[in-house]
Amino acid sequence: MARISFSYLCPASWYFTVPTVSPFPRQRVAFLGLFFISCLLLLMLFMDFRHWGTSLPRDRQYERYLARVGDLEATDTEDPNLNYGLVVDCGSSGSRIFVYFWPRHNGNPHDLLDIKQMRDRNSQPVVKKIKPGISAMADTPEHSSDYLRPLLSFAAAHVPVRKHKETPLYILCTAGMRLLPERKQLAILADLVKDLPLEFDFLFSQSQAEVISGKQEGVYAWIGINFVLGRFDHEDESDAEAPQELATGRRRTVGILDMGGASLQIAYEVPTSTSVLPPQQEEAAKILLAEFNLGCDVQHTEHVYRVYVTTFLGFGGNFARQRYEDLVLNETLHKNRLLGQKTGLSPDNPFLDPCLPVGLTDVVERNSQVLHVRGRGDWVACRAMLNPLLARSNTSQASLNGIYQSPIDFNNSEFYGFSEFFYCTEDVLRIGGRYHGPTFAKAAQDYCGMAWSVLTQRFKNGLFSSHADEHRLKYQCFKSAWMYQVLHEGFHFPYDYPNLQTAQLVYDREVQWTLGAILYKTRFLPLRDLRQEGVRQVHGTWFRLSFVYNHYLFFACILVVLLAIILYLLRLRRIHHRQTRASAPLNLLWIEEVVPMIGAEVGP
Repeated sequence: MARISFSYLCPASWYFTVPTVSPFPRQRVAFLGLFFISCLLLLMLFMDFRHWGTSLPRDRQYERYLARVGDLEATDTEDPNLNYGLVVDCGSSGSRIFVYFWPRHNGNPHDLLDIKQMRDRNSQPVVKKIKPGISAMADTPEHSSDYLRPLLSFAAAHVPVRKHKETPLYILCTAGMRLLPERKQLAILADLVKDLPLEFDFLFSQSQAEVISGKQEGVYAWIGINFVLGRFDHEDESDAEAPQELATGRRRTVGILDMGGASLQIAYEVPTSTSVLPPQQEEAAKILLAEFNLGCDVQHTEHVYRVYVTTFLGFGGNFARQRYEDLVLNETLHKNRLLGQKTGLSPDNPFLDPCLPVGLTDVVERNSQVLHVRGRGDWVACRAMLNPLLARSNTSQASLNGIYQSPIDFNNSEFYGFSEFFYCTEDVLRIGGRYHGPTFAKAAQDYCGMAWSVLTQRFKNGLFSSHADEHRLKYQCFKSAWMYQVLHEGFHFPYDYPNLQTAQLVYDREVQWTLGAILYKTRFLPLRDLRQEGVRQVHGTWFRLSFVYNHYLFFACILVVLLAIILYLLRLRRIHHRQTRASAPLNLLWIEEVVPMIGAEVGP
């Protein structure tokens, strides 16, 4: 214990000591305080890791949700940072123009432009359709530009005038134009390229008006669906709800199945390495596979996709029904001639059609031949009668019509079914969405077995979807059997395949192949923004990497400082111990000197 001496000379001298508080308890308190602060910082660091591991994906999911809600709001045409693009879909029955917009690129070379469909002040999609198709201009190609004038005038009224000169215009013609001779196709396109720039200031050149193949159309549809679903995103890999990722680190894309009235289409991504094929099949595979790069730089090979895409003309729902009726008519008449029967020649002796509801009567007419039919509602028998229409071959890698089909990994794949795939499951059966083969088969079989009078009464009572009409009720039995056979017997999908989603809208909006087209056409546009961003980042990189913007490094620095303080206090403690041991003899000497003086004063 240290001592402090006080001496008073008047009236006498008193020597007494005042004990001081030892520094060791203070050091212990300081050490415990610093230890507590260190533990608190470590706990904060641990909680911060958990926050970034769990809360951040939720924040990103919330941002995605807000972005989807924003897609349905009116487009702010006063925003100078928005860019616009136009795509004209020149189809067989009519032409439609779609107006798209996008903000400036975000600077991430992994991302495409954030393209969305423009919406007017009433939050309605900016789209306009005219009839007939542009193929009607085959004999008068000089009027082709007049034909498209209403569509372009409509778009010009919605796109800000100051943006017209930098708004690209793409005129893409599909099935109707493909049926015309090449000479007439070129004449129509030449008139568009010559006359449209004279009247409209849009960014338009000869390469932006073309007749696309069915393969291109399928690829564009595949791009559009996967873009809306976010399957081209190369970030948020820690998102627990993100779809399964491939070995390359990018997300698994989805395949599409689209059955219209006249044609059927399938498109899905295939691995870059395929099995060895015979020469004939290898040539067929090259024709059906499309390989393209969605990156803004061709050197970024992680954005290369290899897609199998095929269109089957005549395999749509309505056209398949016509083929089926032709088959039934020819086989019945041929059987009548061989056996001397009169099946189907009169309403009293109709052909019993398993693909129509029970009791429904119909007439099939082909030229001068007539066949009377009556439904018997046997869905299983209907499926068996449809097998010849699939035109399958005996090879294991062939699908419909004997066409080569690239293998599908059904254990690691996902598909979306549109048009007839959705109508067949939802309009009357009301089981659209996640497809389950056995459930669909049971529901379809029950529907086919119902009497036509019962179905019509249910229709009048509003028990079916608002989109269902009498035509749907009449041919639902056939179309459901056709869809089922195409999916499982034609494309070889397992009967219990769990990853097929039938849909009409994706995130409450209809996805057109035109969205995929403009995404593909504008994939190189972000290069300009990326280069400008790179110049700005040269001088700013060191600042972003400073510890002020890295909280982990900041915590580490605090811990180092605390450790240095603790080591300093420990060193002071050692020095104090040494001084205490060195002053011990002096204290004893002081005691020896002081004690006699005290005794001397007390003596008198």
